[in-house]
Amino acid sequence: MTTIPSPQGALAGIQVLDLSRVLAGPWCTQMLADLGADVVKVERPGLGDDTRQWGPPFLKDEAGNDTNQASYFTACNRNKRSVTIDMATPEGQALIKQMALQADIVVENFKVGGLKQYGLDHESLRALNPRLIYCSVTGFGQDGPYAERAGYDLMVQAMTGLMSITGQADDQPGGGPMRVGVAVIDLFTGLYASNAILAALHVRDNATNGTGQGQHIDMALLDVGMAVLANQASGFLATGRAPGRMGNSHPSLAPYQDFPTADGNMLLAIGNDGQFQRFCAAAEQPQWAADPRFATNTLRVQHRADLIPAMEAVTRTRTTAAWITLLEDKAVPCGPINTIAQAFDDAQVKARGLRVSLPRDAGDGIAQVATVASPLRLSRNPPVLRNAPPALGQHTDEVLAELGLGAQAIAVLREKKVL
Repeated sequence: MTTIPSPQGALAGIQVLDLSRVLAGPWCTQMLADLGADVVKVERPGLGDDTRQWGPPFLKDEAGNDTNQASYFTACNRNKRSVTIDMATPEGQALIKQMALQADIVVENFKVGGLKQYGLDHESLRALNPRLIYCSVTGFGQDGPYAERAGYDLMVQAMTGLMSITGQADDQPGGGPMRVGVAVIDLFTGLYASNAILAALHVRDNATNGTGQGQHIDMALLDVGMAVLANQASGFLATGRAPGRMGNSHPSLAPYQDFPTADGNMLLAIGNDGQFQRFCAAAEQPQWAADPRFATNTLRVQHRADLIPAMEAVTRTRTTAAWITLLEDKAVPCGPINTIAQAFDDAQVKARGLRVSLPRDAGDGIAQVATVASPLRLSRNPPVLRNAPPALGQHTDEVLAELGLGAQAIAVLREKKVL
């Protein structure tokens, strides 16, 4: 992944005003920034985004010591410029409105109606800039009985049933509902939001039938949480039966789970009958492939209680590495169950350049910040990681100068604690 700002990103020339914080909104705007948009993140003076304090772990300075800057923030704020403005002040509101006049997109994740008191809600800013695409990210959407509630990823994982299908079954050791190890609803919401924004840009700017007008995008964590239940939701809608927790097993595929090996565990993801037959041949167990109970995937799911223990007895006879080597050229999906450290040390992860270090010159003792490369691989306009996640207010003077404010005007605003 190049860190040189060439070729030009696909969204070069698009201006984004980022009024969001924590994860869902910033994840969305980071995607737009990676694709070349100029994203200006407005933060609270002195405090900034909540996640700047969500540590440990913390970023290290050049001497290897912990700073007071949490690493969480860096997950979703690279390629952005940070400006500190107190939107509770009239002067701050005026600055943000001036920025909105020049913006193509606004992303915010305040509570429903939370920005109206500042004149920064959709209707107010659209009156100033009809071309503005305004994306609101909330827990439960702009309407409905829960609209006024604050929403958090963990709460939505619980409410949508995601936790009811994650974790070991109740009759197994460690059984009980379990959250996913990262805030997947926030992340998916950011992804859906960026897709919606790109669609709105297309509708506004399409050469043949563009409207020239922006629109309001209502993104709700609850809606996204229900949508990403995917096959589990469709299974319930088809049968009326709510699925339960199955650990690492799959409700519709077998064998598709973790298996013990001589030195740990491995993951087998057998998705069709041909793969199962090839696994049986490689494992020197041709009788499984010939057994009528295991002839098709549906039958293997029905008889998994017979199949899985028999397979586990065999998988314990080789190491994880030996199984991977044995199955690699036979098109049978098999892999290790890595720690995150092992994943970053993986040869394919290294070959794809998925760890990137970005230099930062913010005068805070942090010379560079490590981040995960964008997974978007456009052949002509690939993402360009231009800038490390910014220090709080790092670009305030720069951005305000672009609005036409001189050094004296900026100094007065800073003295009045607007910045």
